[in-house]
Amino acid sequence: MSKKNQNESSRDEAVTAASTGETPSKTEGVLYLGIDLGTSRTSVSASNGVRETVASYVGYPKDVVSRKLLKKDVLYGDEAVKHRLSLEFYRPLEHGVIKTSKNNGGSDKHLKAAQDLIAEIIRRAKPRKDELVYAVIGAPAQASIHNKEAIIEAAKSTVDSVMLCSEPFSVAYGLDMLDDVLVIDIGAGTTDLCRMHGTMPEDSDQITNTFAGDWIDNRFAELLLESFPEAQFTIQMVKQMKERYSSVLDTTEPAIVSLPVNGKPTQFDVTKELTAACRGIVGPIVDGLGKLVSTFDPEFQQRLKDRVLLAGGGSMIKGLDTAVEQEMHQRLGSGKVLRIEEPMYGGANGALKIAHDMPSDYWEKLK
Repeated sequence: MSKKNQNESSRDEAVTAASTGETPSKTEGVLYLGIDLGTSRTSVSASNGVRETVASYVGYPKDVVSRKLLKKDVLYGDEAVKHRLSLEFYRPLEHGVIKTSKNNGGSDKHLKAAQDLIAEIIRRAKPRKDELVYAVIGAPAQASIHNKEAIIEAAKSTVDSVMLCSEPFSVAYGLDMLDDVLVIDIGAGTTDLCRMHGTMPEDSDQITNTFAGDWIDNRFAELLLESFPEAQFTIQMVKQMKERYSSVLDTTEPAIVSLPVNGKPTQFDVTKELTAACRGIVGPIVDGLGKLVSTFDPEFQQRLKDRVLLAGGGSMIKGLDTAVEQEMHQRLGSGKVLRIEEPMYGGANGALKIAHDMPSDYWEKLK
């Protein structure tokens, strides 16, 4: 079926939409998808009950030898990471947006990798051949129009209709927390903060910074080099250490890891370095919260501070909710932080709920 693409932005650019194909009849059926397209992981929640997640990596065999070895034309996620030395290896998103030759030093190959990644997560949602696919995809709160267009361009070949929404908005929507709440969505590329007050968030309600998972990885690597210059490691090894041991608590299990030194596995206690790297995002988060609180109606500022929602993969850092809360008490006088129960699927669940709640005539207007 031929595909046409049409953008529609709301006044606050919180939702961008595009659609392709014919208006479905009542009997054709639609599969609704909520997709959290992340720098580190991409997750989907589908109206057929399927939920899947995959690391946001894509790889293509380098030559005939690697193709013979791998017996695949394209690899995704952890499998791509495992075989990356045999692959043209791509992490197609950076700071939550697709790398392209037009925006952040990427290339058309990154766009192709993003297209294949979206196609793969949709395939894992198991759509029937007779179903149309309507998807809502989460994007960083302050993604530019060009970045949103790149996501739509990557998705349009595998979906029949697509809308974009800000990731923290989708988290809040999925939990029905739409009134006087501050959302902190910590991904790999960005930390998005959003102030919800019963309406669609405007630009002034949203802040994005890059003190997120990738920043922690890079800072942790810097501290490791300073403390253990003899140790050898890659950024993938650093990421794995973080995902296993990340914490901002003073009392936590020691992070004892094995790293090669001149080819010999050697144990290192990296607890201090990892804790320091993780704590580095607390200050910028509270900086953003302070801006969103101080520019809000004074009558409702206290209610905002008492309803802070911590989401995203970064929310799984041990003790981060307590650390943010303590920093809020010191700098803002008070604060209560709640960590969501399903950080891996919070954005995708909310995006699916948005897809379900959009009236059918709205989808039809996108044609």
